[in-house]
Amino acid sequence: MAQNLTYTQCSDFYIPDIRLAHTGTKPLGKYARMRRTFLEQNKPMLFNDMALTETLFPHLWEVQKTCEKRMELLMGELLAKNPAPDKATQQLAWVAHMNSLKVQAEEIVLRELVYEEDIV
Repeated sequence: MAQNLTYTQCSDFYIPDIRLAHTGTKPLGKYARMRRTFLEQNKPMLFNDMALTETLFPHLWEVQKTCEKRMELLMGELLAKNPAPDKATQQLAWVAHMNSLKVQAEEIVLRELVYEEDIV
């Protein structure tokens, strides 16, 4: 199938006018941006291939959605195993405990989903 490409002349060169379809419909969240950076720095060939085949942004949105769901699930599990102190009487202890659980859950999510090399 032949595509009708248009070109822009830049000095002595003609550059194809290529536009990616999946770029600005949804913003990238924290985990999607981390995944993009990981792919860009550690898997440049895969990153370029995904960008050119227009599978990068759908992949990043899926990673973001999966990470958010996994964080909710892990926080619930960790909270069930390690109940938090009473929020009304021990506010600082409650905040410290919840932050600790969040850090644990995020470490798991980052290792499993964001920095995983075989996900694609």
